[in-house]
Amino acid sequence: MNHRILDRVATPTEHAALAASVGWQGHFDDEVRAASLRASLAGVVCVDEDGAAIGMARAVGDGLQYAYVQDVIVAPEYAGEGVATELVERLLELLKPTGDVELFVGLFASPEAVGVYESLGFTSEDALGMHQRLSAGA
Repeated sequence: MNHRILDRVATPTEHAALAASVGWQGHFDDEVRAASLRASLAGVVCVDEDGAAIGMARAVGDGLQYAYVQDVIVAPEYAGEGVATELVERLLELLKPTGDVELFVGLFASPEAVGVYESLGFTSEDALGMHQRLSAGA
């Protein structure tokens, strides 16, 4: 497969198309998608030989002590080809702090992706990932 990793956040159109390709369109709010992407700490996009986005990953957080890998999405036809690994590897390079600072990088992994993240050095270290969804009406 001929592809390139670009150091940039996915566009709203790319993000929406990739999310739809894996059935995640219901996970995102179209009204805030562009602003959410702009607020990313860093991003990477994998494009094919025609320049079409086939994968993406981004990081969110304060960028000083904490960062979270978010929205690692690879189009299904490229699954199993190492694209997700390449994306996360490059994203981690972009996040690497300078000096004596240590950056905590976290993520939530689907069961299918655990092996990818473990191969990149992520571990649960007896931690339990938890989350809560807040809305104005709740």
